[in-house]
Amino acid sequence: MKMVMRLAATTSSSTRWATVTVESGSGVRSSSSIEPAVPIETTKVSSCAHTNTRKCCMKLDLLRWGSESPLGGAAPGSFCSYPCGPGERQTPMQGASCCWMCEPCRGYDFLLDEMTCRRCPFDSRPDANRSSCVPIPIVRLELHSPWAAIPLAVATAGLAAAAMVTAVFVRNWSTPLVRASGRELSAVLLLGIMLSYCATFAMVSLPGPVACAARRLAPGFGPCVTYAALLAKTSRIQRIFAHGRRSAVPPRCISPASQLGAVAVLVGLQLIAMTAWLFVEPPRAARDYGELPLLEPDRARAFLRCAGSELATLASLAYSLLLMVVCTIYAVKTRAVPESFNEAKPIGLTMYTTCIVWLAFVPIFFGTARSGDKIYIQTATLTMSMSLSATVAICLLFLPKVYIIVFHPEQNVIKHKRSLKGSQASPAPSDAAANGPTDKTGLAGR
Repeated sequence: MKMVMRLAATTSSSTRWATVTVESGSGVRSSSSIEPAVPIETTKVSSCAHTNTRKCCMKLDLLRWGSESPLGGAAPGSFCSYPCGPGERQTPMQGASCCWMCEPCRGYDFLLDEMTCRRCPFDSRPDANRSSCVPIPIVRLELHSPWAAIPLAVATAGLAAAAMVTAVFVRNWSTPLVRASGRELSAVLLLGIMLSYCATFAMVSLPGPVACAARRLAPGFGPCVTYAALLAKTSRIQRIFAHGRRSAVPPRCISPASQLGAVAVLVGLQLIAMTAWLFVEPPRAARDYGELPLLEPDRARAFLRCAGSELATLASLAYSLLLMVVCTIYAVKTRAVPESFNEAKPIGLTMYTTCIVWLAFVPIFFGTARSGDKIYIQTATLTMSMSLSATVAICLLFLPKVYIIVFHPEQNVIKHKRSLKGSQASPAPSDAAANGPTDKTGLAGR
Protein backbone atom coordinates (compact mmCIF):
# COMPACT_ATOMS: atom_id res chain seq x y z
CA MET A 1 0.00 0.00 0.00
CA LYS A 2 1.37 3.35 -0.99
CA MET A 3 1.16 6.10 1.56
CA VAL A 4 1.50 9.74 0.51
CA MET A 5 1.55 12.47 3.12
CA ARG A 6 0.72 16.04 2.21
CA LEU A 7 1.01 18.97 4.56
CA ALA A 8 -1.05 22.13 4.13
CA ALA A 9 -0.95 25.10 6.47
CA THR A 10 -3.56 27.78 7.09
CA THR A 11 -3.00 30.80 9.23
CA SER A 12 -5.15 33.21 11.08
CA SER A 13 -4.21 36.35 12.88
CA SER A 14 -2.68 34.54 15.85
CA THR A 15 -2.79 30.79 15.13
CA ARG A 16 -1.38 28.55 12.41
CA TRP A 17 -3.24 25.33 11.61
CA ALA A 18 -1.61 22.40 9.83
CA THR A 19 -3.63 19.88 7.80
CA VAL A 20 -2.11 16.45 7.10
CA THR A 21 -3.60 14.42 4.23
CA VAL A 22 -2.75 10.72 3.84
CA GLU A 23 -3.50 9.10 0.46
CA SER A 24 -3.25 5.34 0.04
CA GLY A 25 -2.55 3.52 -3.15
CA SER A 26 -6.21 2.53 -3.51
CA GLY A 27 -7.24 6.16 -3.58
CA VAL A 28 -8.62 6.33 -0.03
CA ARG A 29 -7.78 9.64 1.49
CA SER A 30 -7.89 10.76 5.11
CA SER A 31 -7.19 14.15 6.58
CA SER A 32 -6.54 15.53 10.04
CA SER A 33 -5.73 18.92 11.47
CA ILE A 34 -2.86 19.64 13.89
CA GLU A 35 -3.13 22.47 16.34
CA PRO A 36 0.15 23.74 17.80
CA ALA A 37 0.64 23.59 21.55
CA VAL A 38 1.25 27.34 21.78
CA PRO A 39 0.05 30.19 19.57
CA ILE A 40 2.42 31.21 16.80
CA GLU A 41 2.92 34.88 16.07
CA THR A 42 3.82 36.03 12.60
CA THR A 43 5.83 39.08 11.72
CA LYS A 44 6.39 40.58 8.29
CA VAL A 45 10.13 40.97 7.74
CA SER A 46 10.37 41.60 4.00
CA SER A 47 8.60 43.16 1.08
CA CYS A 48 9.17 42.93 -2.66
CA ALA A 49 8.44 45.62 -5.18
CA HIS A 50 6.48 44.38 -8.16
CA THR A 51 8.76 45.89 -10.74
CA ASN A 52 10.99 44.56 -13.45
CA THR A 53 13.95 44.59 -11.09
CA ARG A 54 12.11 42.40 -8.55
CA LYS A 55 13.99 43.91 -5.63
CA CYS A 56 13.19 42.67 -2.16
CA CYS A 57 13.85 44.43 1.09
CA MET A 58 14.46 42.32 4.24
CA LYS A 59 14.67 43.75 7.74
CA LEU A 60 17.26 41.53 9.43
CA ASP A 61 16.73 43.13 12.81
CA LEU A 62 13.21 41.71 12.87
CA LEU A 63 14.46 38.14 12.44
CA ARG A 64 14.40 36.17 15.66
CA TRP A 65 15.94 32.68 15.98
CA GLY A 66 15.07 30.19 18.64
CA SER A 67 17.00 30.90 21.85
CA GLU A 68 16.96 27.19 22.70
CA SER A 69 18.71 26.21 19.48
CA PRO A 70 22.39 25.10 19.53
CA LEU A 71 23.27 28.45 18.00
CA GLY A 72 21.85 30.29 21.01
CA GLY A 73 19.59 32.65 19.06
CA ALA A 74 22.09 33.37 16.29
CA ALA A 75 21.48 32.80 12.62
CA PRO A 76 22.69 29.41 11.35
CA GLY A 77 25.81 29.47 9.22
CA SER A 78 26.18 28.08 5.76
CA PHE A 79 29.29 25.93 5.54
CA CYS A 80 30.24 22.28 5.12
CA SER A 81 33.23 22.01 7.53
CA TYR A 82 34.24 23.56 10.79
CA PRO A 83 37.71 25.14 11.10
CA CYS A 84 40.33 22.69 12.40
CA GLY A 85 41.75 23.09 15.87
CA PRO A 86 45.41 23.40 16.94
CA GLY A 87 47.56 20.55 15.68
CA GLU A 88 44.93 19.36 13.19
CA ARG A 89 45.31 19.26 9.44
CA GLN A 90 42.61 19.50 6.77
CA THR A 91 41.94 16.31 4.83
CA PRO A 92 39.74 16.91 1.71
CA MET A 93 36.48 14.97 1.63
CA GLN A 94 35.84 12.70 -1.32
CA GLY A 95 33.27 14.20 -3.66
CA ALA A 96 33.34 17.62 -1.98
CA SER A 97 36.56 19.35 -2.86
CA CYS A 98 35.72 22.47 -0.85
CA CYS A 99 34.98 20.53 2.34
CA TRP A 100 37.40 18.75 4.62
CA MET A 101 37.77 16.58 7.67
CA CYS A 102 40.07 17.52 10.56
CA GLU A 103 42.78 14.96 11.34
CA PRO A 104 45.19 15.48 14.28
CA CYS A 105 48.96 15.28 13.79
CA ARG A 106 50.23 12.35 15.83
CA GLY A 107 53.47 11.22 17.41
CA TYR A 108 56.40 13.50 16.71
CA ASP A 109 54.63 15.32 13.83
CA PHE A 110 53.91 19.05 13.86
CA LEU A 111 51.53 21.10 11.66
CA LEU A 112 53.59 22.52 8.80
CA ASP A 113 50.59 24.14 7.05
CA GLU A 114 46.82 23.68 6.97
CA MET A 115 47.04 20.37 5.12
CA THR A 116 50.49 18.94 6.04
CA CYS A 117 51.89 17.20 9.13
CA ARG A 118 55.67 16.74 9.18
CA ARG A 119 58.02 14.81 11.49
CA CYS A 120 60.21 16.86 13.84
CA PRO A 121 64.01 16.42 13.67
CA PHE A 122 65.42 13.55 15.72
CA ASP A 123 66.50 15.75 18.61
CA SER A 124 63.21 17.69 18.75
CA ARG A 125 59.59 17.14 19.65
CA PRO A 126 56.39 19.11 18.84
CA ASP A 127 55.26 21.82 21.21
CA ALA A 128 51.92 21.77 23.03
CA ASN A 129 50.00 23.14 20.02
CA ARG A 130 52.04 21.13 17.48
CA SER A 131 52.72 24.35 15.63
CA SER A 132 56.52 23.97 15.73
CA CYS A 133 59.33 21.77 17.09
CA VAL A 134 61.23 22.37 20.32
CA PRO A 135 64.46 20.68 21.52
CA ILE A 136 64.03 17.55 23.61
CA PRO A 137 65.03 18.32 27.23
CA ILE A 138 68.39 16.93 28.35
CA VAL A 139 68.66 15.28 31.76
CA ARG A 140 71.58 13.82 33.68
CA LEU A 141 72.18 11.89 36.87
CA GLU A 142 71.75 14.55 39.55
CA LEU A 143 73.69 14.25 42.79
CA HIS A 144 70.51 14.67 44.85
CA SER A 145 68.85 11.76 43.04
CA PRO A 146 68.59 8.52 45.05
CA TRP A 147 70.41 6.75 42.18
CA ALA A 148 73.47 8.88 42.99
CA ALA A 149 72.98 9.85 46.63
CA ILE A 150 72.93 6.29 47.97
CA PRO A 151 76.09 5.11 46.11
CA LEU A 152 77.86 8.33 47.15
CA ALA A 153 76.93 7.76 50.79
CA VAL A 154 78.17 4.16 50.68
CA ALA A 155 81.42 5.19 48.95
CA THR A 156 82.04 8.00 51.44
CA ALA A 157 81.53 5.66 54.39
CA GLY A 158 83.81 3.10 52.76
CA LEU A 159 86.54 5.67 52.18
CA ALA A 160 86.33 6.69 55.82
CA ALA A 161 86.66 3.05 56.92
CA ALA A 162 89.60 2.46 54.57
CA ALA A 163 91.32 5.61 55.85
CA MET A 164 90.84 4.41 59.43
CA VAL A 165 92.33 1.00 58.64
CA THR A 166 95.26 2.64 56.86
CA ALA A 167 95.93 4.88 59.85
CA VAL A 168 95.91 1.90 62.23
CA PHE A 169 98.27 -0.10 60.00
CA VAL A 170 100.69 2.81 59.56
CA ARG A 171 100.73 3.47 63.30
CA ASN A 172 101.46 -0.21 63.99
CA TRP A 173 103.62 -0.79 60.92
CA SER A 174 106.30 -2.82 62.71
CA THR A 175 104.06 -4.93 64.93
CA PRO A 176 103.95 -8.70 64.35
CA LEU A 177 100.34 -8.79 63.20
CA VAL A 178 100.86 -6.15 60.52
CA ARG A 179 104.11 -7.77 59.43
CA ALA A 180 102.44 -11.19 59.25
CA SER A 181 99.71 -9.86 56.97
CA GLY A 182 102.27 -8.74 54.39
CA ARG A 183 102.67 -5.02 54.87
CA GLU A 184 103.54 -4.13 51.30
CA LEU A 185 100.72 -6.09 49.68
CA SER A 186 98.31 -4.90 52.36
CA ALA A 187 99.17 -1.32 51.46
CA VAL A 188 98.54 -2.05 47.77
CA LEU A 189 95.28 -3.78 48.67
CA LEU A 190 94.13 -0.77 50.68
CA LEU A 191 95.01 1.47 47.74
CA GLY A 192 92.88 -0.65 45.41
CA ILE A 193 89.98 -0.58 47.86
CA MET A 194 90.14 3.21 48.08
CA LEU A 195 90.26 3.50 44.29
CA SER A 196 87.19 1.28 44.05
CA TYR A 197 85.31 3.64 46.35
CA CYS A 198 86.59 6.70 44.46
CA ALA A 199 85.20 5.27 41.21
CA THR A 200 81.72 6.18 42.43
CA PHE A 201 82.56 9.89 42.41
CA ALA A 202 83.81 9.64 38.83
CA MET A 203 80.74 7.72 37.68
CA VAL A 204 78.23 10.30 38.96
CA SER A 205 80.16 13.39 37.85
CA LEU A 206 78.99 15.68 35.03
CA PRO A 207 79.92 14.05 31.68
CA GLY A 208 82.75 15.76 29.85
CA PRO A 209 86.10 14.83 28.27
CA VAL A 210 87.96 14.62 31.59
CA ALA A 211 85.10 13.01 33.50
CA CYS A 212 84.50 10.48 30.71
CA ALA A 213 88.19 9.56 30.70
CA ALA A 214 87.99 8.98 34.45
CA ARG A 215 84.87 6.87 33.93
CA ARG A 216 86.76 4.58 31.60
CA LEU A 217 89.67 4.13 33.97
CA ALA A 218 87.90 4.04 37.32
CA PRO A 219 85.65 0.97 37.02
CA GLY A 220 88.49 -1.32 36.01
CA PHE A 221 91.52 0.21 37.71
CA GLY A 222 90.46 0.01 41.37
CA PRO A 223 89.30 -3.63 41.22
CA CYS A 224 92.37 -4.48 39.14
CA VAL A 225 94.72 -3.23 41.88
CA THR A 226 92.66 -5.01 44.53
CA TYR A 227 92.51 -8.40 42.83
CA ALA A 228 96.12 -8.21 41.64
CA ALA A 229 97.23 -7.82 45.27
CA LEU A 230 94.96 -10.64 46.41
CA LEU A 231 96.19 -12.82 43.56
CA ALA A 232 99.78 -12.21 44.62
CA LYS A 233 98.89 -13.14 48.20
CA THR A 234 97.01 -16.34 47.32
CA SER A 235 99.56 -17.49 44.75
CA ARG A 236 102.35 -16.95 47.27
CA ILE A 237 100.55 -19.00 49.93
CA GLN A 238 99.77 -21.75 47.45
CA ARG A 239 103.35 -21.96 46.17
CA ILE A 240 104.82 -21.95 49.68
CA PHE A 241 102.49 -24.70 50.85
CA ALA A 242 102.89 -26.84 47.72
CA HIS A 243 106.69 -26.42 47.65
CA GLY A 244 107.02 -27.08 51.39
CA ARG A 245 105.68 -30.59 50.92
CA ARG A 246 108.50 -31.44 48.56
CA SER A 247 111.46 -29.48 49.88
CA ALA A 248 112.60 -27.43 52.86
CA VAL A 249 114.11 -24.84 50.51
CA PRO A 250 111.81 -21.81 50.11
CA PRO A 251 110.39 -21.28 46.61
CA ARG A 252 111.53 -18.40 44.46
CA CYS A 253 109.86 -15.02 44.07
CA ILE A 254 108.11 -14.85 47.43
CA SER A 255 109.84 -11.75 48.73
CA PRO A 256 107.86 -8.50 49.09
CA ALA A 257 109.77 -6.97 46.19
CA SER A 258 108.86 -9.89 43.93
CA GLN A 259 105.22 -9.66 44.93
CA LEU A 260 105.12 -5.92 44.28
CA GLY A 261 106.74 -6.49 40.90
CA ALA A 262 104.08 -9.05 39.95
CA VAL A 263 101.33 -6.65 41.01
CA ALA A 264 102.92 -3.86 38.97
CA VAL A 265 102.97 -6.05 35.87
CA LEU A 266 99.34 -7.09 36.28
CA VAL A 267 98.17 -3.52 36.86
CA GLY A 268 100.40 -2.20 34.07
CA LEU A 269 98.63 -4.38 31.51
CA GLN A 270 95.32 -2.81 32.51
CA LEU A 271 96.75 0.71 32.28
CA ILE A 272 98.24 0.08 28.85
CA ALA A 273 94.94 -1.26 27.50
CA MET A 274 92.91 1.61 28.98
CA THR A 275 95.36 4.25 27.71
CA ALA A 276 95.27 2.78 24.21
CA TRP A 277 91.48 2.85 24.33
CA LEU A 278 91.55 6.56 25.19
CA PHE A 279 93.62 7.29 22.08
CA VAL A 280 91.64 5.03 19.75
CA GLU A 281 88.28 6.42 20.89
CA PRO A 282 88.71 9.78 22.64
CA PRO A 283 86.28 10.23 25.53
CA ARG A 284 83.41 12.63 25.00
CA ALA A 285 79.93 13.36 26.26
CA ALA A 286 76.95 12.26 24.16
CA ARG A 287 73.19 12.47 24.27
CA ASP A 288 71.36 9.19 24.59
CA TYR A 289 67.82 9.49 23.21
CA GLY A 290 66.96 5.90 24.09
CA GLU A 291 63.73 4.52 22.61
CA LEU A 292 62.28 7.85 21.46
CA PRO A 293 59.91 6.50 18.75
CA LEU A 294 58.26 4.33 21.39
CA LEU A 295 57.63 7.17 23.84
CA GLU A 296 54.99 9.86 23.85
CA PRO A 297 56.48 13.23 22.87
CA ASP A 298 55.71 14.82 26.23
CA ARG A 299 57.73 12.05 27.92
CA ALA A 300 60.70 12.26 25.57
CA ARG A 301 64.05 13.14 27.12
CA ALA A 302 67.72 12.76 26.29
CA PHE A 303 70.28 11.48 28.79
CA LEU A 304 73.65 13.20 28.94
CA ARG A 305 76.20 10.42 29.28
CA CYS A 306 79.65 9.40 28.17
CA ALA A 307 79.85 7.94 24.68
CA GLY A 308 80.24 4.17 24.62
CA SER A 309 78.16 1.03 24.82
CA GLU A 310 77.42 -1.31 27.70
CA LEU A 311 79.82 -3.84 26.16
CA ALA A 312 82.63 -1.28 26.32
CA THR A 313 81.95 -0.83 30.04
CA LEU A 314 82.04 -4.58 30.55
CA ALA A 315 85.28 -4.77 28.53
CA SER A 316 86.95 -2.35 30.94
CA LEU A 317 85.92 -4.67 33.78
CA ALA A 318 86.76 -7.92 31.99
CA TYR A 319 90.44 -7.96 32.98
CA SER A 320 89.64 -7.24 36.62
CA LEU A 321 86.99 -9.95 36.62
CA LEU A 322 89.54 -12.36 35.11
CA LEU A 323 91.95 -11.60 37.96
CA MET A 324 89.09 -12.18 40.39
CA VAL A 325 88.35 -15.60 38.89
CA VAL A 326 92.02 -16.67 38.98
CA CYS A 327 92.31 -15.43 42.55
CA THR A 328 89.22 -17.44 43.48
CA ILE A 329 90.79 -20.56 41.96
CA TYR A 330 93.90 -20.06 44.10
CA ALA A 331 91.68 -19.48 47.13
CA VAL A 332 90.03 -22.85 46.53
CA LYS A 333 93.44 -24.52 46.25
CA THR A 334 94.62 -23.01 49.55
CA ARG A 335 91.44 -23.65 51.54
CA ALA A 336 93.07 -26.57 53.43
CA VAL A 337 96.42 -24.99 54.29
CA PRO A 338 97.60 -25.13 57.92
CA GLU A 339 96.37 -22.54 60.39
CA SER A 340 99.76 -20.79 60.34
CA PHE A 341 98.83 -19.43 56.92
CA ASN A 342 96.11 -17.42 58.64
CA GLU A 343 95.13 -15.28 55.63
CA ALA A 344 94.18 -18.11 53.28
CA LYS A 345 90.66 -18.70 54.59
CA PRO A 346 89.65 -15.01 54.91
CA ILE A 347 90.87 -14.42 51.35
CA GLY A 348 88.86 -17.41 50.15
CA LEU A 349 85.72 -16.18 51.88
CA THR A 350 86.31 -12.72 50.42
CA MET A 351 86.59 -14.06 46.90
CA TYR A 352 83.51 -16.29 47.19
CA THR A 353 81.42 -13.34 48.38
CA THR A 354 82.84 -11.06 45.70
CA CYS A 355 81.95 -13.55 42.98
CA ILE A 356 78.35 -13.57 44.19
CA VAL A 357 78.24 -9.76 44.08
CA TRP A 358 79.51 -9.57 40.50
CA LEU A 359 77.34 -12.47 39.33
CA ALA A 360 74.33 -10.46 40.48
CA PHE A 361 75.70 -7.33 38.79
CA VAL A 362 75.82 -8.65 35.21
CA PRO A 363 72.11 -9.56 34.72
CA ILE A 364 70.94 -6.34 36.40
CA PHE A 365 73.30 -4.20 34.29
CA PHE A 366 72.33 -5.72 30.95
CA GLY A 367 68.72 -6.50 31.88
CA THR A 368 67.89 -2.78 31.92
CA ALA A 369 69.07 -2.16 28.33
CA ARG A 370 65.55 -1.18 27.19
CA SER A 371 64.48 0.59 30.37
CA GLY A 372 63.77 4.32 30.26
CA ASP A 373 65.90 4.78 33.39
CA LYS A 374 68.71 2.50 32.26
CA ILE A 375 71.40 5.18 32.72
CA TYR A 376 70.40 5.62 36.35
CA ILE A 377 70.06 1.90 37.06
CA GLN A 378 73.31 0.89 35.35
CA THR A 379 75.34 3.60 37.06
CA ALA A 380 73.92 2.78 40.48
CA THR A 381 74.42 -0.96 39.93
CA LEU A 382 78.03 -0.60 38.82
CA THR A 383 79.03 1.75 41.64
CA MET A 384 77.28 -0.30 44.30
CA SER A 385 78.93 -3.50 43.05
CA MET A 386 82.38 -1.95 43.32
CA SER A 387 81.64 -0.49 46.75
CA LEU A 388 80.23 -3.79 48.04
CA SER A 389 83.29 -5.69 46.78
CA ALA A 390 85.60 -3.24 48.50
CA THR A 391 83.53 -3.40 51.70
CA VAL A 392 83.72 -7.19 51.73
CA ALA A 393 87.52 -7.01 51.49
CA ILE A 394 87.75 -4.49 54.34
CA CYS A 395 85.39 -6.40 56.62
CA LEU A 396 86.93 -9.85 56.10
CA LEU A 397 90.62 -9.03 55.64
CA PHE A 398 91.30 -5.93 57.73
CA LEU A 399 88.70 -5.37 60.44
CA PRO A 400 89.64 -8.54 62.41
CA LYS A 401 93.27 -7.36 62.49
CA VAL A 402 92.26 -3.82 63.45
CA TYR A 403 90.12 -5.24 66.25
CA ILE A 404 93.07 -7.17 67.68
CA ILE A 405 95.48 -4.25 67.30
CA VAL A 406 93.15 -1.75 68.98
CA PHE A 407 91.28 -3.79 71.60
CA HIS A 408 93.58 -6.78 72.25
CA PRO A 409 97.17 -5.60 71.81
CA GLU A 410 98.36 -8.50 73.99
CA GLN A 411 97.60 -10.80 71.05
CA ASN A 412 99.70 -8.73 68.65
CA VAL A 413 102.74 -10.93 69.11
CA ILE A 414 104.44 -13.66 67.09
CA LYS A 415 102.17 -16.68 67.05
CA HIS A 416 104.70 -19.33 68.08
CA LYS A 417 105.71 -17.20 71.07
CA ARG A 418 102.07 -17.05 72.21
CA SER A 419 101.85 -20.84 72.00
CA LEU A 420 105.06 -21.28 74.02
CA LYS A 421 103.60 -19.20 76.85
CA GLY A 422 100.68 -21.59 77.18
CA SER A 423 102.60 -24.86 76.80
CA GLN A 424 106.25 -25.94 76.73
CA ALA A 425 105.40 -29.18 74.93
CA SER A 426 106.90 -29.87 71.53
CA PRO A 427 104.57 -29.48 68.56
CA ALA A 428 103.12 -32.53 66.93
CA PRO A 429 104.90 -33.74 63.79
CA SER A 430 102.04 -32.67 61.58
CA ASP A 431 102.12 -29.17 63.10
CA ALA A 432 105.86 -28.96 62.74
CA ALA A 433 105.62 -29.88 59.08
CA ALA A 434 102.88 -27.35 58.54
CA ASN A 435 104.77 -24.57 60.31
CA GLY A 436 108.04 -25.40 58.63
CA PRO A 437 107.49 -23.38 55.44
CA THR A 438 106.22 -20.45 57.46
CA ASP A 439 109.27 -20.13 59.65
CA LYS A 440 111.76 -20.63 56.84
CA THR A 441 110.15 -18.32 54.32
CA GLY A 442 109.38 -15.58 56.79
CA LEU A 443 105.69 -15.47 55.92
CA ALA A 444 104.78 -14.56 59.47
CA GLY A 445 107.42 -11.92 59.69
CA ARG A 446 106.47 -9.76 56.75
